Amino acid sequence: MKLTVFGATGGVGRELVRQALDQGNTVTAVVRDAGRFDLVHSLLQVVTVPDLGDIDRVRQAVASSDAALSGVGPRNRKDVGAASTPTRGIIAGLVAAGTDRIVAVSASPVGPVPDGDGWLDRHLVHPLVRRVFAGIYADLAVMEADLASSGLKWTVVRPPRLTDKPLGAYRTAFGANVARGHFAARADVANLMLAAVTDERAINTAIGVAR
Repeated sequence: MKLTVFGATGGVGRELVRQALDQGNTVTAVVRDAGRFDLVHSLLQVVTVPDLGDIDRVRQAVASSDAALSGVGPRNRKDVGAASTPTRGIIAGLVAAGTDRIVAVSASPVGPVPDGDGWLDRHLVHPLVRRVFAGIYADLAVMEADLASSGLKWTVVRPPRLTDKPLGAYRTAFGANVARGHFAARADVANLMLAAVTDERAINTAIGVAR
């Protein structure tokens, strides 16, 4: 496949590029600053787009791609708007290019609390996390709503706390969050996002992921 990865300098984005290349895909990595991206591969093209609101440059980056994968998002709790604003540009570029498949990373607190979670998680941990990061999760919810109304074939992957552990065994839940799921490796998230590209069950839904 030919894939375009947005947010390629981030933790999930780098994993997406690495794993996509390892799987034999042709990859276009979209970055704001090429100086922050040092991966080199015969199947890799790096495209600098400083502003994802530049629809024509986004369109060129996704032209002839089979799908787009987005690792764009906040780096800290003050980074409100870091998901929804660039995703609107990505959506517009995809529509302009005629590429209709996108998989994006979100976060588990945007979804419902799983029935299988314990009392402590349901009544203390989840409410506290949602309150502390309220602005971030509200922005991710806007991003998800924009994707759902875009007319594209979309998927959002919702991990809990992210770690840099190597790829391992992870659990998934289609249309829900994973019960008792407290963390996921960025490598796990990227692996699931790549698998979702060609999974018919993943179209127009959210998928929870956790160890």
